[in-house]
Amino acid sequence: MDRPQLADFLRRRREALQPEDVGLPRGSRRRATGLRREEVAALCDMSVDYYSRLEQSRGPQPSGQVLTAMARGLRLSLPERDHLFHLAGHAAPTRALRGDHVSPAMMRVLDRLADTPAQVMSETGETLVQTPAARALFGDETRFTGLMRSVLYRWFTDPTSRDVYPVEDQERIGRGFVADARAVYGLRGRGSRAAAVVDALLAASPEFAGLWEQHEIASTSSMEKRLVHPEVGVIEVQCQILRDPEQAQQLMVLTATPGTESHDKLRLLAVLGTQRVAAGT
Repeated sequence: MDRPQLADFLRRRREALQPEDVGLPRGSRRRATGLRREEVAALCDMSVDYYSRLEQSRGPQPSGQVLTAMARGLRLSLPERDHLFHLAGHAAPTRALRGDHVSPAMMRVLDRLADTPAQVMSETGETLVQTPAARALFGDETRFTGLMRSVLYRWFTDPTSRDVYPVEDQERIGRGFVADARAVYGLRGRGSRAAAVVDALLAASPEFAGLWEQHEIASTSSMEKRLVHPEVGVIEVQCQILRDPEQAQQLMVLTATPGTESHDKLRLLAVLGTQRVAAGT
């Protein structure tokens, strides 16, 4: 680990970022060049003290998970991400399709949706990053590890994961998840991340196995959904998908028709999400 070079790289990347680059207001009293340390720490989901120590060449060796979060927070390109890993004494992640790195362009889109439920997901349903409003609606879906990272795997192994949808809609939603998985499996084949999830579910869930045998394939680029939130009730939303074929990822954005009760509920969730982020919850 090259602490001095890592510190210098972090500092220079922080100073190169402007508030507008990450969806933050500039304000009239800003004197700092680029972003402040506390702003970058928030973008990276880490404490200000931890990030500051890294910039001051006195922090511990960051883990791969921390470096991935920093690469997203600092809006690094793939070459810059690799350089960050090398400076921290880690081998850079394999540059392969289906990686977890979210491109700076996708992050810029997400930055401008801070008051909207939106999240970037892998093609196997792993949530990589969420807006505060999305966390208020779905909970923190980035906390899962292993196979539980996949919404498909959680759906058929953890009954509580279905609570976000009305009971009468759950059969249709489940069939849609399986149909989407069929399409990805067919595209990626054996040995893929999708195949690992499917194989595990075939062994663990008779319900999944029964749906899998039906060979249904669906496209979910745009759809209407009903979601259930414990504080605001049922919300009717339109789900739009923006795909990044290079990274095999998709940005899911949820909106509601203006003037409807559901639109008001989404606005309330945006406020709740911002308050919880500010409170550190």
